[in-house]
Amino acid sequence: MRPESDVREFLSSRRARITPQQAGLPAYGGNRRVPGLRREEVALLAGVSVDYYVRLERGHLAGASEEVLGAVANALQLDEAERAHLHDLARAAAKRPVRRTRRSGPLPDSVLRVLESMTDSPAFLRNGRLDILATNRLGRALYSPLFPDRTTRSVNIARFQFLHPRGRDFFPDWEESVNTTVSLLRTEAGRAPHDSGLTGLIGELVTRSEEFRTAWAEHNVRLHHTGRKSFRHPAVGALTLDFDAMELPALPGLTLTAYSAAPGTPEHEALRLLASWSATQETDVPVRPAPADDR
Repeated sequence: MRPESDVREFLSSRRARITPQQAGLPAYGGNRRVPGLRREEVALLAGVSVDYYVRLERGHLAGASEEVLGAVANALQLDEAERAHLHDLARAAAKRPVRRTRRSGPLPDSVLRVLESMTDSPAFLRNGRLDILATNRLGRALYSPLFPDRTTRSVNIARFQFLHPRGRDFFPDWEESVNTTVSLLRTEAGRAPHDSGLTGLIGELVTRSEEFRTAWAEHNVRLHHTGRKSFRHPAVGALTLDFDAMELPALPGLTLTAYSAAPGTPEHEALRLLASWSATQETDVPVRPAPADDR
């Protein structure tokens, strides 16, 4: 991951998806050599010179002001996640501190107690690399295909999804799941460009998975706060659950995700079945992370 190439490819990919008509510009002539907007059209919309915008798109964001970044974001019709990503790329280019301080060391007992107290909802704690660091008992039951044995404490969702033979079966809404996973990792790469664990994971996935490599090249980013997610569980079959993902201000970089289903729905009954199945498994399955787990 190189900041200059990331900036160039991100801005050019966003520019390519907007037509002059969508931007409110006249489209002169019928033979345009580029998809979407030309650089000079983005510069016009952003209120900067063509030479300056070309310099920005070549990766030179280090000196760009907040006002210029906002104007470029407006010109390219960026959504909330894309705007945040553009600012993250600018921070990386300027070698300014990232938006959050990364932490290491064991998770606080108070957070683990909260996680374990959520007995009716599958829940887990993850970092930006999509490592599952801790689960409650129902969360481990839901994600049981990711845990090869009862002693495994930390697994990576993306690595399982793209490299494990059962990944495609466990995530049946495959295209949406791929887009979500890759977009989350791309977002994290903007936030933490010097995270060696993240860089290594992305390098591994790019090398070993053509599907990941193709999706990674699209430079899509996403904020993942709430929605629905589908699974095909080996014990309870297909289920689609609501999820809410909450970043923990006291633990920068970590997210608590909990799944739920409305009472009286088939999904709620599937969760009850999952809980019953979980109760038949080993009772001493660890749900807490190893003390030296890398965050």
